[in-house]
Amino acid sequence: MLRFPVKKIRKQFKLLLLLVLLTSAVWFTYLHINQGKTIKLHFNYGKGRESFKVCLLFHPDGSPGHHKSEDTSDSREDEAAVTNLMLLLLCALTCGLSCVIVCLQFKGQANLHVFEDWCGSSIAQLRKNLHFPLYPHTRTTVKKLAVAPKWKNYGLRIFGFLHPYRDGDFQFSVSSDDNSEFWLSPDESPLNARLLVYVGQLGTEWTAPGEFSKFRSQSSKSVHLISSRRYYFEILHKQDDKGSDHVEVGWRPFLPGLKYEVIDSAYISLYTDESSLKMNSVDHIPQTLASHIRLLEDNVLHGADMLKPDPRDTFYSTPMIDPSRLENVLPACLYSPTYVVKDFPIARYQGLQFVYLSFVYPNDFTRLTHMERENKWHYFVYLSEKEEEVVDTEDEAEIIGTQSPKKPSHPSQTSHTSNPSHQHSKPGPTQAGGEEEEEEEDPNEEEEGAVNSIVHRRERRHFPHSDRQMGRDLDRDWGRDHTKGSIRQDTRMGIKEAQPRVHQPDMDSVVRSRSLSWIHTDPQQPDPEPNPVDIDRDTNRSNPDPDPEPEPEEGEMSDYSYEEVEARPGWAEESINWQRTFSVNPMDFELLRSDWNDLRCNVSGNLQLAESEVVDVLAQYMEKLNEHNGGIYTLLRIINVEKRRDSARGNRYLVELELMERGRSVLRLSEYIYLLLHRGRQGEESLENTDSAPASAPASPLLCQPVMLQWRRDVMVHFVVPVKNQARWVQQFISDMENLHRQTKDDNFSIIIVDFESEDMDVEQALRESSVPRYEYLRREGNFERSAGLQIGVDTIEDSHSIVFLCDLHIHFPLNILESIRKHCVEGRLAFAPIVMRLSCGSSPQEPDGYWEVNGFGLFGIYKSDFDKIGGMNTEEFKDRWGGEDWELLDRVLQNGLEVERLRLRNFFHYYHSKRGMWNAQNKKTPKG
Repeated sequence: MLRFPVKKIRKQFKLLLLLVLLTSAVWFTYLHINQGKTIKLHFNYGKGRESFKVCLLFHPDGSPGHHKSEDTSDSREDEAAVTNLMLLLLCALTCGLSCVIVCLQFKGQANLHVFEDWCGSSIAQLRKNLHFPLYPHTRTTVKKLAVAPKWKNYGLRIFGFLHPYRDGDFQFSVSSDDNSEFWLSPDESPLNARLLVYVGQLGTEWTAPGEFSKFRSQSSKSVHLISSRRYYFEILHKQDDKGSDHVEVGWRPFLPGLKYEVIDSAYISLYTDESSLKMNSVDHIPQTLASHIRLLEDNVLHGADMLKPDPRDTFYSTPMIDPSRLENVLPACLYSPTYVVKDFPIARYQGLQFVYLSFVYPNDFTRLTHMERENKWHYFVYLSEKEEEVVDTEDEAEIIGTQSPKKPSHPSQTSHTSNPSHQHSKPGPTQAGGEEEEEEEDPNEEEEGAVNSIVHRRERRHFPHSDRQMGRDLDRDWGRDHTKGSIRQDTRMGIKEAQPRVHQPDMDSVVRSRSLSWIHTDPQQPDPEPNPVDIDRDTNRSNPDPDPEPEPEEGEMSDYSYEEVEARPGWAEESINWQRTFSVNPMDFELLRSDWNDLRCNVSGNLQLAESEVVDVLAQYMEKLNEHNGGIYTLLRIINVEKRRDSARGNRYLVELELMERGRSVLRLSEYIYLLLHRGRQGEESLENTDSAPASAPASPLLCQPVMLQWRRDVMVHFVVPVKNQARWVQQFISDMENLHRQTKDDNFSIIIVDFESEDMDVEQALRESSVPRYEYLRREGNFERSAGLQIGVDTIEDSHSIVFLCDLHIHFPLNILESIRKHCVEGRLAFAPIVMRLSCGSSPQEPDGYWEVNGFGLFGIYKSDFDKIGGMNTEEFKDRWGGEDWELLDRVLQNGLEVERLRLRNFFHYYHSKRGMWNAQNKKTPKG
């Protein structure tokens, strides 16, 4: 009986293996030459889901720790090394030397995508990132499945192929700070990847480095792997700004007593090589359940009222009423508001003080109530003298658990934040500035300090209502209700004259539970409607105090200190009286607001217009409309009414109504009308007879059509955006414009991108491949200059009767943005500066936590003819720096007699984005103010 020569074969194993490999190579070469069949070897094999069947099928066996004791001999290691060499030789014979180079390049690495400056500690928060997973900030590689960059507020996505070193059952575990997930596919397809192990889901869970057994979810069940195959894997990791950041994945044979070992470079390979790809090239990035589909627990509604459907959002799709139906409905009248400051030489950046807000009806829910929970200093309770009797001093001290407050012996004891005349040190805070500022302060820092100073002021029981009266008296001197000539008076003289009128407030007359110095309405005599004749204006609105409050010296107590002046005893259980009650007056936040541009409160929404006023005006208008058209219109809904108040001349309204024509078709009406309060003999307004008319001879208001105040429905809107090396944002902007065109079917807009030599993407090619109706690509050499870029873009527009919208790159646009721009831009009359909501770190349009950018005017719509008339952008002064160019432009717009419409737009967001590496280090930002 013949025996199989096992011992001889073992001794000559290397030679036999070499012979087999050479024979296989010759056979594959023969098939390739004669039959045209060979193994598909795609260098970008991640795109076609193909693989290096020959090269990457093999995995080195270099780590003896992963074998049983009987497999750790030197002969075993030698055989592995020879096998390595033989397979590389086979690669060379089948596909050439380049194949061997690619084998070595892909082996021992995994793809790493980094998403910078994104808050939160859960994977759900990472998935909310606008650019996840296709547009990371950084694309690089990692050599082992263990990363610890010692950074904060970032997210990682690591993906590639796993190559088991043996056949059998494995167990996996992941460790990280903070949350992480490890996904593994049963094959090489990313589509089949499933969640295997994870650390936490809420963002509060974390582990120490190498701590693989803290949570049950960290360790997997048995997973059977075959050494001749490769398996797609994916790691997601989210780190906040606390703790020691790390993430590592370990594995072990499914045997008791063995320790987890980090998966090393010998057992991983790249999914694809990204070194030569542009940042906007994303076709190669794997599409997986882990990265593209939010889990069920992630789809939680935010609950903000602003996100709920509103008729304003889609009103643009309703057919427009025939313009001929609106002709001669109302008599024509001259439109010349008193607050226009044409030819008035205002100081630098002083234009901020001459921008007024419009009233809106119905409620558009732009008030950020979810942010007010964090900024409680916006809440007030005004108690009258009668209410003071109910909640006396001792009772209040007992209720709040404090000692009885004492009256201040001197006015200087009061916190400086309670005096409105010292709120500003500059025309506006420098925290927000324009839309493109490089750094921004936390808007909550000052507010947190204000909350603590409230506690101190509450103990002092001081309420500066007389300061409000001083502001009211000064407003009569400024006089938006007087002629323009009265505006020219020196405000500093006005303040000096008004100071003697300030009286020490009666400490016993009012109880103050919250502080807000920017409200200038007398709490004891509120106006019945938010349309008072006297305009409430802050004194520092016209004359900001140039000297900021001095910092407290070392050892002194700051007004914003978290420490208490006096010890506050806790609640005494025996003194609690559950039968204690008190009375309050109805609180209407809107009655306490006026139309002056508040540069400090960034969570309050648009001013609300009283319903009674709207009903009265629209009743008159509908009567005139039906009288002129034979009664064919029925008012279905009041979609939107915007009012610009001018108590000296009249109120301008933008009315948007949904009408039924002849009981059949639904139409929309969007028209400017004017309620003339003071008029001359012929029914027309003039500067002379208005100023000279006696106050004792009131004239009945006249509803009329303002001359030269009609907006064009089909005017072209040009979005002008300068960019440099912002591939992910440029691509997002183009996608948003494509979606805008797809949803609205509006062809009358174009985008003009001025590119300062971007290297991370081909912007022109991206525009060429897009579906935007019109575009213009302009390339400019040198460093990034925002002013110059905007001016270059505007200069390419040939039609001077079209609208220019100076835009930022990081904007989420509502679908009605085109209509909003057209409605609020009137050639020679109106320019539009919509207020955008700045999203906070980790926030998205679906969960919009942030604040309104009340100081920024970088988003600006204006007719090109008006833009050219005022001189365009200041490219000389803002050549080597940026920040403040929007305020300087605003000054010149107002000086040329244009009104600037200022409204908060629903669903109009400025994305939170990293400032790291933006444009060029040589560009300098100029602080505003």
